[in-house]
Amino acid sequence: MEYIHKPVLLNEAIENLNIKEDGIYVDATLGGGGHSSVILSKLKNGHLYCFDQDDYAISKANEKLNKISNNYTIIKNNFVNLKEELLKLNINHIDGILYDLGVSSFQFDIPDRGFSYNYDAKLDMRMNQDNDLTAEFIINNYKYEDLVRIFYRYSEEPFSKQIARKIEEYRKTKPIKTTFELVDIIKSALPQKVLNSKGHPAKRVFQALRIEVNDELKVFEKSLKDAIEMLNNDGRIVVITFHSLEDRIAKDIFKDVTTSKDPLGLPTMPKESLYELVNKHVITASQEELEENNRAHSAKMRVLRKK
Repeated sequence: MEYIHKPVLLNEAIENLNIKEDGIYVDATLGGGGHSSVILSKLKNGHLYCFDQDDYAISKANEKLNKISNNYTIIKNNFVNLKEELLKLNINHIDGILYDLGVSSFQFDIPDRGFSYNYDAKLDMRMNQDNDLTAEFIINNYKYEDLVRIFYRYSEEPFSKQIARKIEEYRKTKPIKTTFELVDIIKSALPQKVLNSKGHPAKRVFQALRIEVNDELKVFEKSLKDAIEMLNNDGRIVVITFHSLEDRIAKDIFKDVTTSKDPLGLPTMPKESLYELVNKHVITASQEELEENNRAHSAKMRVLRKK
């Protein structure tokens, strides 16, 4: 079966990268290669470096990119290591980088990856399948207090305590191994009015588990700070996020680097920032895209430029 990944905010991302045909660009989140293929098509003497941890994603994207040009390099690694990996290739500065955060469509759509509450599968959720930590391990081994913490911190699940307590009770009888087992436990912890409301009752818990398994927030924060340091003059960073915690990280870091710094206690002029926001407000999907791609509804884009 062929799994399709539909890139979100594609036109907006390409426009805001302001691609130079001889520039050095990075797609920190290769996925199905939707964004990368368009970036690559706009390069003449430039080069595109792509990061992904997922073997299936790399295979599918490589097929797509190879038909366009050979001016690209795929690096199988977490983008938290982008600075170190690029330095190994003697790349010290870049002209643009794209982060399209979250999970690729085909990771949700391939049942045995365990990302989705819509398919019965082993509780996995690893973006890099060489890693040891899985959702199954977390659910069966984390203490009650730690489950509450990740459910609330990473998804603001209002029934974190009740769900964590149900998990704790259930795993005393037998290990929790599948997505549907977990969904049933979550449902058993929730009041009827929540079960009857719009949206899947397991959505928040599954999001929190995915973030914990892949350490997504710390990884993104470090990578984004490294990317900012590597920007050439007139270089740009485009970030597409899908939930508030990621967006808050991008917003706070961008605000910090674009705010002029007053020398503490010195009667001198403030230092002008080297960076600026390309858009004062977040960019969201058009009505047309929302109708075509359901996953675009929660997408927010922020863009930073080095002057």
